[in-house]
Amino acid sequence: MRREDGTEPIKLPILGFKPLIGVVHLPPTPSSPRGYGGVDRLIEYTLSEIAKLEEAGFDAVIIENYGDKPFDIESSDEVLLSVLSVIVRETVKSTKLVVGVNVLRNNAKASIAVAYASGARFVRVNAYCELRVAPEGVLLPIAREVEQLRKQLDRNILVLADIDVKHSDPFGVYNLGNVLYNCIERGHMDAIIASGTATSKPPEPGYIAFIKRSSSKPVILGSGLDINNIQLYWNLVDGFIVGSSIKYMGRAENPIDIRRAKQLAEMVENMRTKTLAV
Repeated sequence: MRREDGTEPIKLPILGFKPLIGVVHLPPTPSSPRGYGGVDRLIEYTLSEIAKLEEAGFDAVIIENYGDKPFDIESSDEVLLSVLSVIVRETVKSTKLVVGVNVLRNNAKASIAVAYASGARFVRVNAYCELRVAPEGVLLPIAREVEQLRKQLDRNILVLADIDVKHSDPFGVYNLGNVLYNCIERGHMDAIIASGTATSKPPEPGYIAFIKRSSSKPVILGSGLDINNIQLYWNLVDGFIVGSSIKYMGRAENPIDIRRAKQLAEMVENMRTKTLAV
């Protein structure tokens, strides 16, 4: 169905048109400096959260080791990778949602390895093509390693790449337009993720509009979406990642509130229907 301007609505590979992607923020894993409850409890928690997203009407989910903060950078923790592979594999087997992985922080090679072992379909990469300064240290661009691994594994695993990623700052002088141009021109990501400055923080609509105008790739909103602002972003982006606003008390570390999740999913479905009917 063509839109009023004569263009076709953008459908992301595997994820579809304006996908609504939930987030399961895992409790501490074996990699955490805090308490760890065991693999079975992590699996049980994850499957419970996935069931809520599926019931609410979400399209996809990202599973990430959010409870492991403060995060390691590009950790080679074999126990963490094995535990995440088991959790994500059990998720893939139990749900119709498209499943993705994000191993924090910026451990893109681990994310792809877990996706490959588990059958997940996409990964989120925090610093695909930028040098960033974060609380965990310096995040190095990892596009080359990501693309080499994708080629080596010969598996269609989508890469959703953050630009100007939250909870970090640029290293030196920063020109967002140049960064976008070079990342897209010299990288092979499948979509761009644009976020606010921190988890749950919405970005300025003008900032998102600039990224969308400057990008030949689909753009996904990566933080701050809720039922009160979705109309601001609807025509600016091609998909949505949402975690905090569908959790109890709006906090990422809390379980999903099915009522909040359903409210948002129903709004998205109604707006999708209206958009495609034009």
